[in-house]
Amino acid sequence: MIRALLCSTALSTLLAAGPAMADEQKAPEADVAGKAGANGVAELVVTATRTAQPIQTVGASVTVLTQPAIEASQAISVVELLAQQPGVSFTRNGGTGETTSLNIRGAETQHTVVLIDGVKLNDPSSTQGGFNSGNLLVGDISRIEVLRGAQSTLWGSQAIGGVVNIVTADPTKPFESSIDVEGGARKTGYLRAGLGGASEKVTWRVAGGYYTTDGVSAYKYGTETDGYHNAGASGRLRVQLADNVSAEIRSVYSRGKNAFDGFNVDDAEFGRTKELVVYSGLNFALLDGRWNNRVGYAYTDTDRKNYNPVLLIQPLTFDAAGKNRRWEYQGVFAINDAWTATFGAEHEKSTMRTRSPTTSKPNPAFGTGRVGVDSVYGQLRAEVAKGLTLTAGLRYDDHDTYGSHTLGQAAAAWSLNDGATVLRASFGQGFRAPGLYELFSQYGNQALSPEEFDSWDAGIEQRFLGGKVKASATWFHREADNEIRFFSCSSGSTDPLCAPGGTFRFGYYNNILKTKAEGLELIGEAKPLSNLTITGNYTYTDAETDAGANKGKQLTRRPKNMGNLSATYRWPVGLSTGVAVRYVGRTYNNDANTQVVKGYTLVDLRVAYPINARLEAFGRIENLFDKDYQTILNYGAPGRGAFVGLRARF
Repeated sequence: MIRALLCSTALSTLLAAGPAMADEQKAPEADVAGKAGANGVAELVVTATRTAQPIQTVGASVTVLTQPAIEASQAISVVELLAQQPGVSFTRNGGTGETTSLNIRGAETQHTVVLIDGVKLNDPSSTQGGFNSGNLLVGDISRIEVLRGAQSTLWGSQAIGGVVNIVTADPTKPFESSIDVEGGARKTGYLRAGLGGASEKVTWRVAGGYYTTDGVSAYKYGTETDGYHNAGASGRLRVQLADNVSAEIRSVYSRGKNAFDGFNVDDAEFGRTKELVVYSGLNFALLDGRWNNRVGYAYTDTDRKNYNPVLLIQPLTFDAAGKNRRWEYQGVFAINDAWTATFGAEHEKSTMRTRSPTTSKPNPAFGTGRVGVDSVYGQLRAEVAKGLTLTAGLRYDDHDTYGSHTLGQAAAAWSLNDGATVLRASFGQGFRAPGLYELFSQYGNQALSPEEFDSWDAGIEQRFLGGKVKASATWFHREADNEIRFFSCSSGSTDPLCAPGGTFRFGYYNNILKTKAEGLELIGEAKPLSNLTITGNYTYTDAETDAGANKGKQLTRRPKNMGNLSATYRWPVGLSTGVAVRYVGRTYNNDANTQVVKGYTLVDLRVAYPINARLEAFGRIENLFDKDYQTILNYGAPGRGAFVGLRARF
């Protein structure tokens, strides 16, 4: 960490000695979840460079969802909202609340960085260290940015598929409050509320919610339902200590209980998950605002336990906990009107423990692991010609076990024809060290090598008819080496890793894959009438194994074709009606592509009516035609369901 801080300090000192600046030159805010990060403007992006910038200057492919768009979708689960965006798919072991994997451009779930209020949500105790999005509900979220493609320089080496930046509401009025309540099919209910305020010196908000549903059977052919219950809370406080100094604390907490089934059988098992996210930081500006700084501490704590009440001697069947502690510094320096530098240093400590008690061994020892990573990064963004913005950066990681690695990233955005045409291109590298579970769990392998990635994309965006029609196309390509997968052990195997210390195990993690993915994202939006909006996207993803016996086979549970189409009409009386269609093509449930999961098309209807300026009624029908579908072979999914609700804003 000392080396990283020295490198960052040296860079900032060099920049401060740069060309003399006009007094009014200001650097952007150095916080993706602060006041700028929580803005309600869709044309501003904060995730791409960790500072707010116009979307036409961003070289990466990005989607911005503001609070009105989130509310209009009526989504409950964040993954279902994200799946309406280009390049994003998900798989889930049943209904809402079950284990959920999020995939961007065909990448694994552990290759996507998910942030909430600026804090990474990866769980060191989970299989392969990815974040389980099953407990992530909409709650008090006011903004989501989806950044597609490798983003390693600023967000760490595992940001390979992309970055999802989730920001909770930040008040803008002296006092404001909100209440949302809804209910419907499968005895589902969702209540959430929040209040807060903003003054010259203090900005604050607290919020909470409770969700419950009887759900569907996690086992597709089961006869009993597997319910889910979730209680959550969030809060933020920002205090202006002086004209150029502020302190901030943010926190998100959730506690969930989900019933689930065994492999191809109904089961009485259930799990409990507690997740705590905390951020505290100090922001200060130097050189009359030309150099903005942020020093922060981020903490995540995930605790998971599974129980089987049928087992009387020891009902606890799984017990795991993962913690992340991250100390970070970020600086943003305005070199001149056209050049901005972003730089920083990070120190992260991850720990995990996991065990699986059984009737014969009711109190086994925990498998434990810990690792530290020191990082330093720097990025320059410059408008080198009218409308042409170039971005380039480097990241240096020093891993306790796997040593030092340097990664690079570059992007370009060229805005032409007064912004009607935007050309984009980007390149990024990724390096992912094996996770703690892959190394130290009962299936661990301490001989694993790091995963390595290269990623490219290029695209064009065009506006027509004075902005009434917008269309874009983006090509992407990614190559991966040494990808880590679970290797199953058969009975009688002579593989020494199947029986470490003479004790047989069902499998272990190993570097067994070289993969590649390439494809095309098409996005369109049209407003043929002032009160009619039509949006759509289509993604083609050819994600396949690139070595071994399954070379050329499609990666498991990755659809080649998927798309979304929606139309919303606002009637003169204020009534809003909409229809949304989602198509997901055929996938395969195994590496050999012999187990097929059929494609499906879902149709949803939505309606909303403002009763007055503060109260709105809304409703929807999900899966209108009661389509029978699966995202994972032999796991259930919700059928048709109707829901109604009220939302109030004061």
